Amino acid sequence: MGICQTLTGDLMRAASPGNSVAGNAKWFAIQTRPRHEKKVSVQLQTKGVEGFLPLLTERRRWSDRFKIVQQPLFACYMFVHIPESNPIRTSVLTTEGVCWFVGERGRGLPIPDKQILDIQTILSGTEPFATYPFIRIGQRVRIRGGCLDGVEGILVSKDSDRSVVVSVELLRRSVAVRVSGYDVEGL
Repeated sequence: MGICQTLTGDLMRAASPGNSVAGNAKWFAIQTRPRHEKKVSVQLQTKGVEGFLPLLTERRRWSDRFKIVQQPLFACYMFVHIPESNPIRTSVLTTEGVCWFVGERGRGLPIPDKQILDIQTILSGTEPFATYPFIRIGQRVRIRGGCLDGVEGILVSKDSDRSVVVSVELLRRSVAVRVSGYDVEGL
């Protein structure tokens, strides 16, 4: 598992602040066809749907050169911020490359705002991070102090290197960030 050195998040803010949709909107995960995440993100933005596609910037090596590429943090997934029952759901589902909402019977389950906020906090920080296999074991913790203050996740240890794993439970995907030098408290 290599540590990614930089990361950017593409956060689309298409809904206007005065729009009534923004008041009762919740985050949902959508599954996309493989390698269609960026295309879906652009199409949803064109439709006026607020979305979040976390991207990581990696240096890839080809046989003759190195190149900087942006890859989705969670392959085949992105997030939309929409009301639970609204025609916008149909608009999202009819977008080319969208398979379904992640959750029960393809209707989707809302993702807690805190989980999306925690992912965005990690993306905007300078700490190295890496994707991490989803786990349910271990203690839930909250980081105290520094730029990661308030981020909650599961504390893991590998070769005396402490990390906190932040998970989007509905997707069964996680991100690990090193917490050396940070105070960590149990929940």
